[in-house]
This record gives sequence, C-alpha cells and structure tokens, in this order.
Amino acid sequence: MARLSLNKASLHKESAKLKRYRQYLPSLDLKRRQLMAERAKGLAQLKTTELQIEQCRQKVSETLPMVSYRDINLNDLVKVSAVEIGEENIVGITVPILRKVDLVTMTYSSYLKPHWVDALVVQLKLMLELKLRQQVDRRRLTILEAAVKKVTQKVNLFDKVLIPKTERNIRKIRIYLSDAERADVVRAKMTKQLRIKQGV
Repeated sequence: MARLSLNKASLHKESAKLKRYRQYLPSLDLKRRQLMAERAKGLAQLKTTELQIEQCRQKVSETLPMVSYRDINLNDLVKVSAVEIGEENIVGITVPILRKVDLVTMTYSSYLKPHWVDALVVQLKLMLELKLRQQVDRRRLTILEAAVKKVTQKVNLFDKVLIPKTERNIRKIRIYLSDAERADVVRAKMTKQLRIKQGV
C-alpha cells in the first residue's frame, strides 16, 4: 500500500478522489435500487408462473382423472417446434425474455383416442409453455440476483470503505499542514525576536 504523502499536492489529489466518489455513489445506488425493483418483479413473475403450473396440474387431476389409465398411449401428443428467447436490457444488465413458443400437436385419430384427449392436448400445450416460461423466469431471476449482489458490493465499497478512508486521509493531511504552518509561524517569530535581541 502506498504511503500517504502529507503535502498540498496530495491534499488536492485526495480531494479530487473524494469528489469523484461522491458523484459516482448516487448513480450506483440508483442502479442498485432499480435492479432490486426488477428482481422483485422477476420473483413475482416466477411465483405467478409456478402458480399457473400448479393450477394446470390441479385442473388435469380434477377434470381428466382418466389420464392415469395406462392402456391409452398419451406420449408425444404435443411437441415444442420452436422457442424464441430474446434479450432485454435492464440498467446495463442483459436478461432473457421469452418471446414466442411454437407448439405442434401430433395428429391422432379421434376414433382411436377417447374424446377427452382433445382437452388433455389443450392442457399439455399450456403446461409446456408454462414450463418454458418458468425456465426463462428462473434464469432471469438468477442474473438479476447476481447483478444486485455485485452492485451492492460496489455501493458498500464506496460508502463504507473508499469515502471514509479518503475523508480520513484529507483530515490527516490538513492537520499535518496546519501544524506545519503553525510551526513555521512560531519559528519565524522566534527568529525575529532572536534578531532583535542580537541587534541585527
């Protein structure tokens, strides 16, 4: 660690640093608050998606109990053909956003499958889309949580370490310069009195 120089140049440098830190801190804190608000929104969105998944499960178990009947092949009724995931910029942080989900219903004979399979297909489509949304919501939340943590660390670094340390350095330099100035004045007076005594 560099030793602090106790002179006017060092005082000027430390004062400039303090000014920069104080200018940067409010914008950093604002970014932190915005990210925290987005994280709260992301968490609410994830909870909503998870609630919808649970409601979908509940509806299938209540209205389609025959799904548990093993003799009817219900595999591969619905498939995901394409997923479009975009990106959204939130105060400089890139997060994913689910733009579009394309689902394909596999053809099946209405004579070979029971009538309730149509209702099941609707619920399967909904569930697949909700599951994809849940994955994107979780990824989004993970990124936002990491960003909030990083920005909070920066805010704490400025607020609790850099600014107080720079203020202490400025105080120390000012005290030293003030003491040196007083010592110079005292020396000048003593020299003057000595010259008067010597009659110079």
